[in-house]
Amino acid sequence: MSDPAPRGPKRPSVISPMVLAPAGTTEAKALATDAADHERRLVLIELRLDGGMDPNEVRADFLRLFRRALGGVPPAPTPIAGHYVRCSLTAEEVKLLVNGGSKSAGTKSAQRALQLIYRVWPDLRVKPHLDKSVATIKADAALRTYGSGGSGIVWGVLDSGIEASHPHFAKNGNLTGDAVSSLHKDFSLSQRPSTGPLVDMQGHGTHVAGIIAGECPDPANVVIASTQPTAEGFPEWIPRTLAPGSRLSGVAPQAGLVSLKVLNDEGTTVESVLIDALHYVRERNSYGNELRIHGVNLSLGCDWIPRYYAAGQSPLCRELDLLTDSGVVTVVSAGNMGAGTDTGGLSGGIVGPQAGVYGQLSTITDPGNAASAITVGSTHRSRPHTSGVTYDSSKGPTLDGRKKPDLVAPGERITSAAAGQMAEAFEMLTRDATGNEARYVEDSGTSMAAAHVSGAIAAFLSARNEFIGEPERVKEIFRKAAIDLGRHEFFQGSGLVNLMQALSDV
Repeated sequence: MSDPAPRGPKRPSVISPMVLAPAGTTEAKALATDAADHERRLVLIELRLDGGMDPNEVRADFLRLFRRALGGVPPAPTPIAGHYVRCSLTAEEVKLLVNGGSKSAGTKSAQRALQLIYRVWPDLRVKPHLDKSVATIKADAALRTYGSGGSGIVWGVLDSGIEASHPHFAKNGNLTGDAVSSLHKDFSLSQRPSTGPLVDMQGHGTHVAGIIAGECPDPANVVIASTQPTAEGFPEWIPRTLAPGSRLSGVAPQAGLVSLKVLNDEGTTVESVLIDALHYVRERNSYGNELRIHGVNLSLGCDWIPRYYAAGQSPLCRELDLLTDSGVVTVVSAGNMGAGTDTGGLSGGIVGPQAGVYGQLSTITDPGNAASAITVGSTHRSRPHTSGVTYDSSKGPTLDGRKKPDLVAPGERITSAAAGQMAEAFEMLTRDATGNEARYVEDSGTSMAAAHVSGAIAAFLSARNEFIGEPERVKEIFRKAAIDLGRHEFFQGSGLVNLMQALSDV
């Protein structure tokens, strides 16, 4: 019989309380479960990497611990990025693993496990944050004055994929140019065979990408699903065509786009998939030594769970900060949780500069809480000064008191490329016999707002190359150039993105 491990000071649990949340609770409902066994929860195990340790050796030691403690019952773990492992475990299996296979926590095997496991995090579900707006952020004027069309800049889109067959991306070769063609990748978790990163069954990623870059090559073949108000006050969907002389264009029409598919066909994913995709960008950029992807757009986020948010220190937020530190601009949607005045004991409503303007505070969703992220809220597409910040756009500050969002941009009824379920939902967008028409649809949310900022920064970098690889300087330039809408900073951040001013300031 082996001697018990010597007693020492009691250590805090390495298991996040959410991982062990009882079934039926709010926290438990936000957890992702194994598609083949809903009793098992997806967890993200952060390995302990002290200075000088080889990540591959630590991971190999962990896999041996996993097999010794749990045998062959749970599904095999999946390595994620450099120092995470995704596992599918029951709550009891998590506790058994952390104890090194022992029933109690005070044994030598448990101490050995804690030398390998730094933290067990929940692998939370992540969902998307669901023509006139280009002028609102002064992108059209900037293109005419500075030639800031996005040429030579590459932007990664972490979303549901980008539909490569859409004509919007054909004219400038946004998805097929030499700089991007080898970089597309599908990270999504799905029970079905992969459709690949350049097929978008859901439609969200194509809509977001179309705001960032691309342009319609032939206005005559455009069909748009648009909304108009009715006498009853509810909007109705109608078909619309482009007015003579009009064009549909992304903010940086010539920028290259890299489809990093993280959402499955149902439009959901988990944090570990995003971490894997962010790490992939760092790898392709040689960890900052050779930037092939200059920025990324994440128009998505986790559910709003205040108890879990860790002051921007969750695994997803920290991976985003690592990417920014390597020279990549990271743009994230703030979320659409900002409506209402019911505080629920969590945060109070505040009155903005105009009486009667209330919002739910501290509703920014991860990864928008990351310190380095450019977190974006939503405004009206053409009347931001009058209508202000969208009522449901998530509000700041972060739960640890930092100022967010950073900027706001148009996010209401934004027209962009339609694909997948987003296009098939409208009979008016049914393809004609030729199949040559370019389909577009209006959509709203901070997802669309973030895409405007990504496009604006891509356009900026194409005209001001000296700021490539300087994401913190770029962030500060855009914050200083923003237009004050006269709303509270917890609503508007620094204000409305202004590409023309950002370019003229430098």
